[in-house]
Amino acid sequence: MSSADDVAAAASGLLEVRGLVKRFGGVTAVNALNMTVRAGDVHALIGPNGSGKTTTLNVISALYRADGGSIRFDGGELAGLPAHAIARLGVARTFQNIRLFGDLSVVENVMIGRHVRTRVGFIGALLPGGATAREERETREKAHELLRFVGLEPVAGLPARSLPYGDQRRVEIARALASEPRLLLLDEPAAGMNPAETDTLVALLRSIRERGTTLLLIEHDMNLVMSVSDRITVLNFGQHIAEGPPAEIARNPDVITAYLGGTLDAA
Repeated sequence: MSSADDVAAAASGLLEVRGLVKRFGGVTAVNALNMTVRAGDVHALIGPNGSGKTTTLNVISALYRADGGSIRFDGGELAGLPAHAIARLGVARTFQNIRLFGDLSVVENVMIGRHVRTRVGFIGALLPGGATAREERETREKAHELLRFVGLEPVAGLPARSLPYGDQRRVEIARALASEPRLLLLDEPAAGMNPAETDTLVALLRSIRERGTTLLLIEHDMNLVMSVSDRITVLNFGQHIAEGPPAEIARNPDVITAYLGGTLDAA
């Protein structure tokens, strides 16, 4: 994109969700959701359990098909596209539950995330040497580069299952980054982490943003949300109840009520 295109995308939103609806039988999990994620932002999607957050990410990434509404990414419609096509357009994600291949090495797990950017087809992969070997080498080098970025290259050769929980989360993020996303969807990346691991994650999220990747983040750790987010969208019972910068969201009475009378720390 040109600089003028970048400015336009930032103004209108890299991701524009309009009137999004997802139903499961007689239950409406997401009800006419509107949300704008601006290019270059860390945008948090928060709400009580069962409010439709993960369902929203699942629809954006085509794990679920929308029952209504529009999902536009960089001006193009995502609704109706298969998951691999959305990944090729520049949208990657992680999941609530870690989904690594435990018996594969850390670097092999990251290499798997690169497949949407590889060019050698099935027939080429059966042929020795040449383009196949070159692409394999480039993929491994890229994986090592990403492991350096997330601070895990020293354990690149270890089985993924042997890593502590927080490190496995960072491997998942490295694998998602291997597809070179412009938008990274993160579903509760701090879940199960201890305070030290969470601090490491916060620094990593800021570094990812500095590299130019836009983040859409679901997270229950409100200290993390308030410290890294540029804007926050709040859901309750599948409906949008607020959107704005962290300080504004922390004072919103509807948001406070949704969190059962608790308070949100905007520090």
